[in-house]
Parts: sequence; C-alpha cells; structure tokens
Amino acid sequence: MPLDRQLILRHAFCVLNEAGLEGLTLRRLAARLHVQAPAIYWHFKSKQDLLDEMGTQVLLEALADEPEWRELTSWQELAFVYCVSLRRAFLRYRDGAKMASGTYLTDTKMYEAMEMSLRKFTSAGFSLRRAVVALTTLYSYTVGFVIEEQAMQSAPGVANEQYTLEAREQRVNKELYPLAAAAGVEMFTNHDSRFEEGVGFIVAGIASVLSQSCMAD
Repeated sequence: MPLDRQLILRHAFCVLNEAGLEGLTLRRLAARLHVQAPAIYWHFKSKQDLLDEMGTQVLLEALADEPEWRELTSWQELAFVYCVSLRRAFLRYRDGAKMASGTYLTDTKMYEAMEMSLRKFTSAGFSLRRAVVALTTLYSYTVGFVIEEQAMQSAPGVANEQYTLEAREQRVNKELYPLAAAAGVEMFTNHDSRFEEGVGFIVAGIASVLSQSCMAD
C-alpha cells in the first residue's frame, strides 16, 4: 500500500494506544509501517508536525460528535456540549488529552467552529475578551481533567494499579486523615458525573460574572 499521510496517521494512533505518548516515536512508527524513518519525514517534517495533525484530527472528531451545534439555543448548552464532546474524543486514545494539548491547528474547519462558539457567547452579552476567557477556561479544565483521568490508566480501559482504591487505602492513614481517606472514592470513581459537575461549576461562575457585568452596565 502506498505510504501517505492518512495511512501514517492511522498507524500513529495505533502506536499511541499501544505505547502511549512517550512511546510514539517516528522510529517505532516506521518499523510498524515496514519503512525507513526518512519515508515518514517526507510527509511529516518532525514528531511535532505529526502530533499537530493527530491533535487536529481528535478535535475534529469532537466536532463531528455533535453535528447540531448550531441548533443549541444558549451559550450554557454550548459550553456543556463543548466540554463533553472534547472529553469523549480525548478518551478514545491513550494519552489523548496530553497529545492534543497545545495543538497547532492544521485544518481551517476548526476556525468555523471557533467563530460559531464566539458568536454564541458574544450574542449573549459577553465581550470578545470574556468569551475567549470563558471558552479557554472550559477547554483547559477539560484537558486537565482528562490528563489526570488518563494517568489513572495504564491503557484505555485498563486501570493503573497505583491508582486503585485498594492501593490508596493502604497508603492513607484513616485516623490521621479521615477526610483525605474518604475522598478517594470521589477522586478515583464516577469520572463522568464528577466531570460534568465541574463543568456546571464553571458555567455557573461564568453566568454570575456575566450577570454582574450586565447589572453594572
């Protein structure tokens, strides 16, 4: 099969899932494709160039998950769907959030989504600056949450033994630190509900700031 960017990307995601971000090297990828590393450099000038393409693809997948974004009636709905879709896309791949963070966008379709999101926020009364702060805060929360979530797994769906509740209970003295010990159940289980509750906290805070700003005006 002729070597092209899409074939390389497909195998790069396989290597990412098998070996994690640190194990994703062009040498390992070349070996998987049965080619020499220079053949990959013909299509991607560096590992970062490859990661930017991979990260952009993951972000595009998040958009594809919610084809009806334009029909959302409020900025609050958009904020929630935005975060949930991002997290879902990140979780498809080992180290997905870490890999996609800081992505240099390689597809201008992402700017269409950015324009639509900013328009939704500014139409609700946000200044452009506050709309940017709100969206980047939601993005950063999602990336950070998923990086921590995925650190608890040795591979997608496979628990890291260091982060099991049983291992934690052996390390935390319940008599000295009763609240810290009890918090383990909240920290290491129910990721979906905890993530969505966190988004709710952020959205409520943003709404409060917007309300105060409108009252001041």
